[in-house]
Amino acid sequence: MNAKIERKIFLDTETTGMNSYGYPYEGHNIIEIGAVEMIDRELTGNVFHTYINPQRSVDLKAFEIHKISDDFLKDKPLFSEIVDDFINFIDGTELIIHNASFDVGFINYELLKIGYNFCKISEICKITDSLSMARKIFPGKKNSLDALCDRYHIDRSIRRSHGALIDAKILAEVYKLMTGGQIHFDFSIKMKEKKYRFDKSQEESKRIGKSFVLYANSEENCSHELILDSIEKKIGRKPLWRQR
Repeated sequence: MNAKIERKIFLDTETTGMNSYGYPYEGHNIIEIGAVEMIDRELTGNVFHTYINPQRSVDLKAFEIHKISDDFLKDKPLFSEIVDDFINFIDGTELIIHNASFDVGFINYELLKIGYNFCKISEICKITDSLSMARKIFPGKKNSLDALCDRYHIDRSIRRSHGALIDAKILAEVYKLMTGGQIHFDFSIKMKEKKYRFDKSQEESKRIGKSFVLYANSEENCSHELILDSIEKKIGRKPLWRQR
């Protein structure tokens, strides 16, 4: 019997900005997703990379970080047009993200807004936060991606501005070193752009006998789950609804 393939995806996103209070993602959008694949601790060269039209302007502070302009994004696909390819790429993997709660929150919010058939990527992936890993290895120290690059003597000169694909590649290198291995990248490889398709599906109502059963739709279920997440984080334990 063949050993199970250990497939990891290192992921990063760029966004239109974030809120300083409340949910950081509310009212904002993802504008870039970059992800690289590793199988059995070796990079395969298989990547997912796309820019996304957020249908809103990019905040100035966010632009100063990633340098992605409104004009550049105006002809890019919508999230709804790339979501199926994205989900297919990460489905069943261990998804490794630096400060995962930020990116996962944004992705889940995007799924909620388009009424996708689920709204939490934790339903299809194992989520690993490399920032939490780094804090356990280097307690009390700075553990940003830049700080970890300096600590592990990784050349980050290519990281002139924050780009999702570059950051995902760097994260994979950092992760390999944090877990005791070595890795090398060819940053000169040019990635091909993909064309995406998205087929919208229609929800069906269900009838039992003469009674009409009204089910919560995907948006209502997702909103409920986000509220429960917020309650659980605030009280430090599972709310009663999740103890049933």
